[in-house]
Amino acid sequence: MAAKDLGRSFYRTACLFQKIRRPRCCASRPLKERVNPRLTSRPFSVCTGRRQDQHPDVFSAAPEINFDQFEPSTQPRPERPSPPSHNSLPILQRARIVPDSPSYFTAQPTFTDSLLTLQALLRRYETLPVLPPGHAPRVAWKTLEQWKADNQNEPVRSSRWGRILTVLQRLNYINPVLMPEEVRLALATYKRAVQPAENPPKPQFVDEVGRAYGLGRRKTSTARVWLVEGEGEVLINGKILTAMFGRLHDRESALWALKVTERLDKYNVWALVEGGGVTGQAEALTLALARALLVHEPLLKPALRRGKPIFLVWRLVHLSTKPRIQQLCQMA
Repeated sequence: MAAKDLGRSFYRTACLFQKIRRPRCCASRPLKERVNPRLTSRPFSVCTGRRQDQHPDVFSAAPEINFDQFEPSTQPRPERPSPPSHNSLPILQRARIVPDSPSYFTAQPTFTDSLLTLQALLRRYETLPVLPPGHAPRVAWKTLEQWKADNQNEPVRSSRWGRILTVLQRLNYINPVLMPEEVRLALATYKRAVQPAENPPKPQFVDEVGRAYGLGRRKTSTARVWLVEGEGEVLINGKILTAMFGRLHDRESALWALKVTERLDKYNVWALVEGGGVTGQAEALTLALARALLVHEPLLKPALRRGKPIFLVWRLVHLSTKPRIQQLCQMA
């Protein structure tokens, strides 16, 4: 039954193909010649001029060119009137308004002018003697928000403001004895109204019992230290050092000021710490002990300054888990 139905479908398909007309080839048809009747009735010529026997509808493409008119003539040309001189024009016509600022047409004219002025000062006085690293006067510069408030909130990014601070810090390193007056005035423009470094700290003294007091903070921890000459005993919150700090790292952090100055066996320490974690308390104790030690011996400040980077590098090695950073810290 299926074979009979399949034969019927083939038969219907063949009949369908016979009914479809095949397209004829167009190449077999003759092409008719298409001629514009206007061109046949109206002659065209490219010759110059028109002859008498020529058809009235004939026209030329262009008139004849007379080359004699281009020959140089011996007669002098008439003089043209001279334009009016520049000084004879009114002032409003010959004056050109030039902006005072070279960066007037930029998006940040005030900032750009400030940066260019500071860079020009640096190029002019970069050969002057400078102070050693770390001995420049401590200056609190204006923040970006404070500078914007003084300059109509000009849109400046923090990265661009850092370029001005870099130039200011370099100018601040010039020796104060040889610093020019224009550099002083330029630096004073960017200083804050209140300079914390100019406020003298409250003087500390050794009391009648021989104790020196120091206060230190780290994160949320606070440490108060009383330092007195002795044999190296340490009491923190009424406990000895090993009972207060179980880790060796925290013990060394607490007494680092005495260790770096080789004063471990010359002073007794009595301290009170509160707040924060164990590590925060140990580092707060470091700062408080260093301040109390400076009351006894103020000349130890350079030694403590040199010991601070060692402490930071050692702490970085302790906290870091990457061997590459540990290697760099050991090299330092």
